[in-house]
Amino acid sequence: MRIEDLDIGDVVFAAHAITDDGSIPNGLEGEVLADAGARGVITMIGHVEEQPERSVFLVRFEDKNMTLGSPIGCWAEDLTVESRHETMPGGFELS
Repeated sequence: MRIEDLDIGDVVFAAHAITDDGSIPNGLEGEVLADAGARGVITMIGHVEEQPERSVFLVRFEDKNMTLGSPIGCWAEDLTVESRHETMPGGFELS
């Protein structure tokens, strides 16, 4: 399945560490916002006015405590539909 085919409410994963590029108000440029493999949910899909052919996805990623964070704007290449691994309760990882 392609990221572009997903809809609001669908689960995605960070394809790599997602960092603040300096565009988040009161954020710290370079700060890691979502670790590679973090699970998130799409909350909105839109586009940037200057690039209407390119979708931007607002995603809320879970932190280590499984709490959803603030929405982060992501490009399709920042996301994947497949988890790299699953973490079970107690910290056990399945590959």
